[in-house]
Amino acid sequence: MNPLVSLIVTSKNSARTIEACLRSAREQQYQPIELVVVDNASSDDTPQIARRNADIVIDKGPERSAQRNAGIGAARGEYVLVLDADMVLERDVVAAAVEAAQGGAAVVAIPEVSFGQGFWSACKTFERAFYARDPVVSAGRFFSRQAALDAGGYDETLTGPEDWDLSMRLAGSTPIAFARARILHDEGRQTLPDLFRKKYYYGRSLPAFVRKHGSAALKRLNPARSSLIAGIGEMFKHPLLACGMIVMKSVEAAGGTAGMLDARPRDISSIYRATGT
Repeated sequence: MNPLVSLIVTSKNSARTIEACLRSAREQQYQPIELVVVDNASSDDTPQIARRNADIVIDKGPERSAQRNAGIGAARGEYVLVLDADMVLERDVVAAAVEAAQGGAAVVAIPEVSFGQGFWSACKTFERAFYARDPVVSAGRFFSRQAALDAGGYDETLTGPEDWDLSMRLAGSTPIAFARARILHDEGRQTLPDLFRKKYYYGRSLPAFVRKHGSAALKRLNPARSSLIAGIGEMFKHPLLACGMIVMKSVEAAGGTAGMLDARPRDISSIYRATGT
């Protein structure tokens, strides 16, 4: 008999996307599954949509890490797949993730393909295509529920790098495995101010993340990623998208740096210790 897999979806005012997410989860080829939605006080129709489509609906805040931990605690599955409400799953995602886990992987990452509206969303799609299977950039979404509980779950003091943090703790020295199926990520309509604000918010957690993981964290934060460098030829084929991606990454880097500098001074010092400066 197949092990039960719990799909945990976190949401916040996600009425535009969550129904497609839950429908794709319910239509998985693999069975049995259960759907757990952890909402954060949404003011739109998200809770009603969740109650129509999910097996368990919880209201929990204040941040995504706490939501995910609540979902893991409420789930009954042997394995959990952690999702955002703007994701749509190919029909064989769960089956492929279970296959990888039963093959010995402690943590399974699922390649993402972005889509959205407008030029900056196209640039984000172009960028993500370079590191869809990059083990340095990717974080695992599928793992043993008990292993996550034993590890203490997601670090609720982190917002942004919490995926990397838990993946690194669960995987240890073993590489992250990649499922042979994909998640489609609905980016909506991206704007540069939105991207700046998002990375600023995430940047406030970066000093704490570096303090926990040292040089391994800095490797993940390095913008000169080998997967991007390997794709230079593709950039020459699409110069407009490549130029847009460079502008977009510069804005994101500025936002992340501003957030990092706005963190407490003792957190900033951890980065200098990790780099030996």
